[in-house]
Amino acid sequence: MAVMGKAIFFVAAVLAVQLAAAATDYPVGGDGSWDAASGAKYAAWAAKQKILQGDSISFKYSSSHDVVKVSKADYDACSGANPIKSFTGGATTVKLTTPGKHYFICGVPGHCAAGMKFEITVAAAAGTGAPAPTKSSKPRHQRSVAPTPAPAEAPAVPSSTEVSTPTAAPPPGSSDAASVGGMMIGAKAVMGLAATVALAMAM
Repeated sequence: MAVMGKAIFFVAAVLAVQLAAAATDYPVGGDGSWDAASGAKYAAWAAKQKILQGDSISFKYSSSHDVVKVSKADYDACSGANPIKSFTGGATTVKLTTPGKHYFICGVPGHCAAGMKFEITVAAAAGTGAPAPTKSSKPRHQRSVAPTPAPAEAPAVPSSTEVSTPTAAPPPGSSDAASVGGMMIGAKAVMGLAATVALAMAM
C-alpha cells in the first residue's frame, strides 16, 4: 500500500514538473505593450489565443498605467474599485491557474474606456478533469462468509393413530422400544435421533 502511494506521488510530481515546463507566457497584444495606443488590438488578440491553465500573460507599461484583474461586472463598467488583483511597477506577469474567463483593465480613469481592457478564456489543462478513482464498497482483505444454511426440519413423527400395535408380544428386554410406522425403534435410537435434530437446529 505504501509503495502504491509513493508511486502515485511520484507520477503526480512528474506531471506537475511537465506542466510547469510546458507552460507558455503570452505577451499581451502580441508584444506585451500595455498602453492606450495599443488599446484597440487587445480584444482581437485575446480572441485568437489558445491559453491553457498554468500559462501566463505578461504586460509592459509605463508608470502612468497599472494592471487590474476584475470581475465581469467591473470589466463591463470599466471599474477598478473592487480589484481581484492589482499590479504596478512597469512589468507584470500573471499566472492563470484556473480555467474560465479572466478580465483585465487599466485602472487609471479613462484608460479602460479608451480600450485598455480585454477578457481571456483559459482552457483546463489536460488530465485535470479526470474523475477521482472510486473506492470499492467491499473492504480489502475481508473474507467472505458463506450464509448459514437453514436448520434441517425434524422428521415428522406420526400421530398416535398411525402407530401400529404389534400383533405379537414384544421380545423380552424390549420394553423401552416403540413401534413407529410398523418399525421398532429402541429408546437409545430415539435419544440419538433427538440429539441429532437438536444439534442441527442449534447450527
